[in-house]
Amino acid sequence: MSQSYHLIQISDCHIDDKVESMGVNTHANLTSVINIVSKQKCDTLLVTGDLAHNGTLGSYQMLQHMLTPIVSKIVVLGGNHDQIENLNQIFSKQLISKFSLGDWEIVIIDSTQALKTSGYVTKQALDQLNHDLQNSKAKYNIVALHHPIVSMQSNWDDSLSLENADELFNVMNKYPKIKAVLFGHAHEAAEFNKDNLRIISCPSTALQFNNESRIGFNYYTLHNNGKLEYNTQWI
Repeated sequence: MSQSYHLIQISDCHIDDKVESMGVNTHANLTSVINIVSKQKCDTLLVTGDLAHNGTLGSYQMLQHMLTPIVSKIVVLGGNHDQIENLNQIFSKQLISKFSLGDWEIVIIDSTQALKTSGYVTKQALDQLNHDLQNSKAKYNIVALHHPIVSMQSNWDDSLSLENADELFNVMNKYPKIKAVLFGHAHEAAEFNKDNLRIISCPSTALQFNNESRIGFNYYTLHNNGKLEYNTQWI
């Protein structure tokens, strides 16, 4: 009997103590997204970084309140705008390194580096990823991080993406069970394919850096036969 699970990814919320960041009302925009997400079938909500704009404790408290309509499990990872101590103080239970949905296991990597916009995966994080993938009993894996791992082929500055993507691919290439890599940071929706690996960028709930004027999120359906379907839902 075919079974499927539903994963929703939001990213780059940029919530601050003030309602406006980057010239937009990020509070109102995220509220609009949450209103839609809360009505959809969802097993886990994954937030792929830049939850806050300046990383204040108050911004994470505000975000926690804004997420209260979500009844599904919530998993978060830090982005370059996040302040990890404050993030951990409010979202310690949601800052986890992996979670399962049926035959799928999603493994999370920290790609942030102090005081830099671009990403880097340390040797320790790469070794941990290799260990997690090697010991994963799931039939299929997804890897999630904040930074893009390929050229966005857009007006995005690729120097602000992951600096050592080749080292990450050296680990992931050993595991054909990996069906997709999910990330944010670039504030645009896009999909790439590298050696049959789907590489998927999630739009921002705040604003996009390309010509897209809408906000959005990605909705994934994970089937127990290894098929992954998704669509970007715009508001």
